[in-house]
Amino acid sequence: MIEIRNNLVARVIEAEREGWLGEIEGLQVSLAGAEGKIEQLDTEDAGRSMTVDLGIPVFRAGDQ
Repeated sequence: MIEIRNNLVARVIEAEREGWLGEIEGLQVSLAGAEGKIEQLDTEDAGRSMTVDLGIPVFRAGDQ
């Protein structure tokens, strides 16, 4: 996903340099989508790496 984002950045720069006004907006929309997806994936990864304390099970008389 990072590679896709980097490619889109390069394409936006190229479109601006070449004056391809019709392409710039579409590329910027795609770039925003890629950046949003990267952020979403980073957030999901951060949530997975957290340790959760589940406590120690307690057995009561009569439990089997």
